[in-house]
Amino acid sequence: MSMDEKLRIVKENIRSYPDFPKKGVLFRDVFSVFSNTQALKALMDLIVDHVSSIQSPIDAVIGLESRGFLLGPSIALNLDVPFVPVRKKGKLPGELAEIQYKLEYGSDSFEIQRDSLKAGQSVLIVDDLLATGGTMGAACQLMDILNVKVSECFVVIELNDLKGRNNIKYPIHSLIQY
Repeated sequence: MSMDEKLRIVKENIRSYPDFPKKGVLFRDVFSVFSNTQALKALMDLIVDHVSSIQSPIDAVIGLESRGFLLGPSIALNLDVPFVPVRKKGKLPGELAEIQYKLEYGSDSFEIQRDSLKAGQSVLIVDDLLATGGTMGAACQLMDILNVKVSECFVVIELNDLKGRNNIKYPIHSLIQY
């Protein structure tokens, strides 16, 4: 099956929900891909094809809570590198680095265990969706705090109208754009 055919299958299996979580929002649900084995295999093939073509070194895969946890471990296994979770505040033990970031209504915090990465390492940051860039931007800032290089930010879906890419200073790759 060609990469274009795989991309078509994945797109066909992303459900859209109008007015969720609030009126005026069209929610793109990548979870629906996980309920169809053909679509999930196509998605993983597309991801593996892309990450194997990244020219920069990758020493670890960073997965953002929570959907980055679904994709990140498989990518890390494929690259034969560790998977490192970035979690919401209060979910990780040990010595932590923390960053606060703004949401549409309020703020949130991300944390990472300081000993999970070494200064100078290069990482791939993975999440399901890029909207305004707040979450991905915060994860990038967290890597800056640890003196870790971001080789690339990878998402399955990018919502182009929200211009989140403009808030990220590192390379971004999205499989699907709306």
